[in-house]
Amino acid sequence: MEKQKLTVAQKIHSRKMKTPPAFIYRVLGGIWKMLFTKKYGVEVEFKTDFRKEKGPYIVVSNHASRADYIFTGVPLLPNTYNYVAGYNEFHRSHLSLVFKLLNVIPKKNFTPDIYTIKEVSRVLKSGGRVVIFPEGMSSISGANQPVALGTGKFIKHFNLPVYYAVIKGGYLTCPKYNLKDRYGKVKVTFDRMFTPEELAELSPEQIEDKMNRLLYHDDYKWNKQEKIAYKNDGNIADDLHDLLYWCPKCGKEFTMVGEGNTIRCTACGNGAKIDDTYEMTPFNDTCVIPETQTEWFNLERERIKEMVQDESFELCEEVELGNLPDFELLKEQKTSEIVGKGKLRLNRQGLTYEGTRNGEKFSFHLTPAEVPTYGMCTDVSRFYTFYKGEFMEFYPKTRCVEKWFMATEEIHRITGGKWQDFKFEK
Repeated sequence: MEKQKLTVAQKIHSRKMKTPPAFIYRVLGGIWKMLFTKKYGVEVEFKTDFRKEKGPYIVVSNHASRADYIFTGVPLLPNTYNYVAGYNEFHRSHLSLVFKLLNVIPKKNFTPDIYTIKEVSRVLKSGGRVVIFPEGMSSISGANQPVALGTGKFIKHFNLPVYYAVIKGGYLTCPKYNLKDRYGKVKVTFDRMFTPEELAELSPEQIEDKMNRLLYHDDYKWNKQEKIAYKNDGNIADDLHDLLYWCPKCGKEFTMVGEGNTIRCTACGNGAKIDDTYEMTPFNDTCVIPETQTEWFNLERERIKEMVQDESFELCEEVELGNLPDFELLKEQKTSEIVGKGKLRLNRQGLTYEGTRNGEKFSFHLTPAEVPTYGMCTDVSRFYTFYKGEFMEFYPKTRCVEKWFMATEEIHRITGGKWQDFKFEK
């Protein structure tokens, strides 16, 4: 009888995780150190140096950028760690082999994943050490989001020492709105977060609150003081309007254009020039420009909070639907394979897709409780969620992704969802 061919998903979930092979891990780590540490201007401080600690422990970090594995992993050499990364990334051909060699553990972001918990447990019980980015996704705005649902319960369950890293300058080096790196300086600070005794006394909610406070960092606010210049090709504002889509002067949406070293409203002319430190200088005295890009981003969120108070609030967008292929890895750095198109709708009832998939009618619905936020694989051009454990990526026709993120998060919160905003003043 012919043996049934396994899908990529089945192959991924059949792996029994072990600690990474030390030789391969250290060789690759040494190469990354040689290629990137000086290039990125990485500076490291250990307030608590745990590199010689014996036995298993967990390291958590703010998720500043797509290069955080370098910013956290290289300083901890020669120690080896099992990283936890987004499940969908294991389907991409340029990452698949390295992830397999280094025993990276997959996690379906923003949805329960029993496999991840089992494999993290397997590694820790064998004496290994694990690195997680509890926000679940690299920063969109330059500052943190709250840690993902269940993080406190997850950390408390293992009752092991927990250390942490705060990455400063990572977002300014690798911003979410533009995939071109800008080299300047990245500062990484390591310290102790919890002892097992502290974890035993704290509730999951208290653990999450402390994690949020210790991990929180705003790159734009930080660099107002540091004044570090980040090298670029005169494109520091390219596509910035994917994040800063609302004009704080005339109030119109999707009229901002980030291009070269300026961001400008095409409706009223409001705008600013952006220098190599990301400082924004208004064109003239009539312009209305927030102090930093993060503050601009936060003003957009406040506006969305007001909009979703209206029970009739709704977003509707034509999208293409992307899924992960069953038997092949994604090539050319794609994040999914387009399999259909339709309409995506968001309101107080939740998220609904109605359209096609693989030439047939297809639809699904998720309640606000099931969608606290989305994942974002690369830049701000598309976003994803999971339906019945299956990866669903949406490619909108217009550049509206960030508005969808904020509206989804605030609908989740206003309808009683568990993933609430920070409890402290940022």
